[in-house]
Amino acid sequence: MSDALPGQPTTDQPEYRIEDLAHHSGATVRTIRAYQDRGLLPKPERRGRANVYRNTHLSRLRQISGLLDRGYTLASIKELLEAWDTGRGLGGVLGLVAEVDGPWTDEQAGRITRAELGERFGGRPDDAAVEDAVELGILVRLPSSPEEFLVPSPRELAVAAELHAAGVPLLAISSHLRELRVQVEHIAARFLDFTTEHVFHQYLDHPPTDEEAAEAASLVRRLRPLAQQTVDAELARAMRTLATRHLRHHLDEVTATDPAEGPVPSAATEAAADDESAERPPVEPEPPAAPVPAPATATAAPPAPAQIALPSGTIQAVLDLVGQENAAAFIAAAVEREVQARTMDALVPRR
Repeated sequence: MSDALPGQPTTDQPEYRIEDLAHHSGATVRTIRAYQDRGLLPKPERRGRANVYRNTHLSRLRQISGLLDRGYTLASIKELLEAWDTGRGLGGVLGLVAEVDGPWTDEQAGRITRAELGERFGGRPDDAAVEDAVELGILVRLPSSPEEFLVPSPRELAVAAELHAAGVPLLAISSHLRELRVQVEHIAARFLDFTTEHVFHQYLDHPPTDEEAAEAASLVRRLRPLAQQTVDAELARAMRTLATRHLRHHLDEVTATDPAEGPVPSAATEAAADDESAERPPVEPEPPAAPVPAPATATAAPPAPAQIALPSGTIQAVLDLVGQENAAAFIAAAVEREVQARTMDALVPRR
């Protein structure tokens, strides 16, 4: 059936009934009428009892659909379209939209079959894990090929394979990814808020001109890699710091107690003792004192002082506070200050 209205001469500009316009645009008749009521769509030409739509209406519906797909609200779309109607154009704005909506990584998507997936993850299929990966978007089903999946990020899939080969269960990996995704989305939101406040606010508080939109698109291209570079650098720093602390903490726990011989000083405690003895000057031996008869109630001489291991939590707190190189001096100073304080308390008479 022709799109032209019956009984009308053929023109270079096709004319559509509202039903035909809905068919070509993908919108419903009800949606088209709602757009007209909100001023998003120009009013049709009235011809007798029929409304006549043209290609301008079809183009406008496609523009609205494209902007909605990119997350714009109808209110913001109306402002953009009004800018277009007043001659300021949408070319620059749509270029900015395309820049933001484009890929934020140079990684290319790949494909993998169900059989290949099984080989990479233990040699046997795990339907529950596959469904979990599809839900997370790690795998995307291909309707044209039921035994094949699209892999948006082959790197992410490779990380999962390595973790699984190291002994991490698949469902634990997906659970970890869910938690990580929430935290990363928070970081991304903060970065966007930061750059919007300090960089892009001047372009977004009004419908931008073509020149402003082009300038903003150029800034997006320049700033796009900064978020990933910042996260990469900070993640490397945090992993180095926390991994060292984590390993030291677990080693202290393992070496703090020997089941056969009882408490064993940790490496940090031994280092503190060595440093303390090295820093103190040699003490001249005193002449032997006259023997003192033991009291009648005494039963045995007190045992020789034993080396005492400090709790691993105490050692860790000192290391976190002053570092390995200052730990021994800090512990020695703290002990001496406590002993002196108690000595002073004993000398001062209480009232």
